[in-house]
Order: sequence, then C-alpha cells, then structure tokens
Amino acid sequence: MSFDLSGRTALVTGASRGIGYFLALELAKRGAHVIAVARTVGGLEELDDEIQAMGNTATLVPLDLKDMPALDLLGSSINDRWGKLDILVANAGVLGTISPVGHVEAKVFDNVISTNLTSIWRLIRSVDPLLRRSDAGRAILMSSGVAHTARAFWAPYAASKAAVEVIGRSWAEETKQMPLRVNSVNPGATRTAMRAKAMPGEDPETLPHPADVAAKIVQLVDPALTITGQLYDVRQDKFLQYHMPS
Repeated sequence: MSFDLSGRTALVTGASRGIGYFLALELAKRGAHVIAVARTVGGLEELDDEIQAMGNTATLVPLDLKDMPALDLLGSSINDRWGKLDILVANAGVLGTISPVGHVEAKVFDNVISTNLTSIWRLIRSVDPLLRRSDAGRAILMSSGVAHTARAFWAPYAASKAAVEVIGRSWAEETKQMPLRVNSVNPGATRTAMRAKAMPGEDPETLPHPADVAAKIVQLVDPALTITGQLYDVRQDKFLQYHMPS
C-alpha cells in the first residue's frame, strides 16, 4: 500500500464526494496529479483545498458526464498537456429510481444508462490511447453487487453496472499483452449519499466510511499490479474471477 505515484496523472470522475472524493485523496497522497471531474463545483474546490494542504496539485474539471462531446475534448486536453494518462477511475454514477422495471419512466432509464454506461464507454474511447502510452496504465470501473444479484426493483442501475463490467472485461482482453490493467470494483454498501437514497431507513453508522473503502480500492492502481479483467470485492478484499453460469 506504500507504492509511489509521483509523476503520474490520474483522472477521477465523481470526485466531489463519496468514494470518488476519497480515492482522489488517496491518489494525491501517493504523489499523483489528480484530474478531478464532477458536476458539483463546491465539492471539487474542497477536494482541491485538501490536496493542496498535503502539498500536491489537482486540475478541476466541472463537467456533466452526459455531455459526450465534452468527454471527447477532455481526452484531447489531457493529451495536449500531459501526453498520456496513467490512471482512470470511472466512479461517477446515478441510482435512478427503485421501482418495478415496468414502472420506470423512460427519462429515468435513459438518464441512468447515459450516465452509468454510455459516458463510461465515451470516456474509455477518449482516454484509451493515453492509457496505452503509460508504462503502467491502470483503469478502475466502479460496479455494484446488484450487477450479479439482479435484485428486484433495481433493474436499470443493475443493468448499467453489469454492462460496464462486460465492457471492462472486453477492454482487459484487448489490452492484456500491454502494461494496461483494467478491473472492476464492487465497493459494497458504503456510507454515501447514493446509499442513503436507496436505503433511507438504514443506519449509515453501520456502513464503512468511503475513506476506508477508497483506501482498499487504491491498491488497484499499484504499478506492480499484474491482475486484469477481474472484479475486486472490497468487503472480501480480494479479486473474484468470472465464470460461465452453471
């Protein structure tokens, strides 16, 4: 856990709060320059203050991930300034509504898929060439346990996360002969605003703090990591291999 990221550049989406916020801090703590992306400017500014306090720097990018042309320009801007990207953390996402699949409004479904899935593909498309230029490119795609449990009333969110994992596995297969490592993460129930929205009656104090979850996830960007195309389960603190249904 003491690996050094000095001289490396990391792009983190959803960096203004929750797991993304604390992952950005973990990366900066190890010396990485963090490109922090989020819609909430206030949260980004708080993150910047904390990163500066530890003697590091960040680039703040206020951006709605549904702005697909802006995601294309983001990759171009990173190329112009740094020439490569070492770390991608695709963390941002929305929950949508918890309801029977037949009751989900079209606009809600479209928002979930656009934010949680289409934007991830568009982001990968934008930064894949930059990650390939790194001597130890690392990509983390945030998923969820419901991608596998197919939990009742969670269909749009679960579908978006399952699709992201499949994209990650395909991407890992395409790049397995390269230094790039691509893995998905199931953070488990965490003390975040999204979890509170999904489970309003739950006591948040019974859940891990996002700082503790981020401290485990950050190991996936270790330049010495050899694993790719797998799912890291935070609660179990281990990688899980995929297999065909039986």
